[in-house]
Amino acid sequence: MAQIDDLRKQRISNLNSLQNKGVYPYGRRFETTSSIKDVIDAFGEGKSCSLAGRIMAIRAHGKSIFCDLKDSTGKIQFHIGQDAVGEESFSIFKLLDLGDIVGIKGELFKTRTGEPTVKVSEFVLLSKSLRPLPEKWHGLKDIETRYRKRYLDLIVNDDVRRVFQARTRIVKEIRDFLDERGYMEVETPMMQAIPGGAAGKPFKTHHNALDMDLYLRIAPEIYLKKLLVGGLERVYEINRNFRNEGISPRHNPEFTMLEVYSAYSDCEGT
Repeated sequence: MAQIDDLRKQRISNLNSLQNKGVYPYGRRFETTSSIKDVIDAFGEGKSCSLAGRIMAIRAHGKSIFCDLKDSTGKIQFHIGQDAVGEESFSIFKLLDLGDIVGIKGELFKTRTGEPTVKVSEFVLLSKSLRPLPEKWHGLKDIETRYRKRYLDLIVNDDVRRVFQARTRIVKEIRDFLDERGYMEVETPMMQAIPGGAAGKPFKTHHNALDMDLYLRIAPEIYLKKLLVGGLERVYEINRNFRNEGISPRHNPEFTMLEVYSAYSDCEGT
């Protein structure tokens, strides 16, 4: 813990030094030309590019610094040279830390080992990181920390990010499948006066303006069936439900559910 505190103090010191140099450390706008994956897939020597991402590694060699830049699509190496960016900009870059988010502009080339690299001509600090990332080789191993700090888990574990991306694609495919078959996506109340639709224990809350107790829904079934009664013949909802029950790796009190209803059909119909 003492080491982490020392690292954080050093990062705050770097932040203050950057501000003294007139560098605004947060909230800058930066236009990118493509993602890192697109740059690597369409690599061409001498091509210009503009990328943004998080610094994941720094390898300094005097007046030359190599870094790894990571965005949501991949990782690429970039090179900062004092001769290319100037002495003042180089001194600013030396105040950056692992985890900082930057925007870079430059041209592509390959190193002697064949690694695609961006030769940076201009860079911008987009966000200063004040807390150190997990140690490189041991990473983020504690499962409780991973679950409680998902943002950190996403930064250091590529497999976790791929799960999030896969989930988004799966939900999109489900929506496309149902939309193409004439189903209408709807939203039903999440707070209900009478919980129903499943045999689960609800979470209870209180509505101050109406001075009445309400319950977080345990299922959307009743409201979806009311829509069928009202004349909407094909409906579905991808919704959050809440059941105040046990918890395990296979059962979470808050979860996503898909419910689909169709008039004039049965379990084999579409």
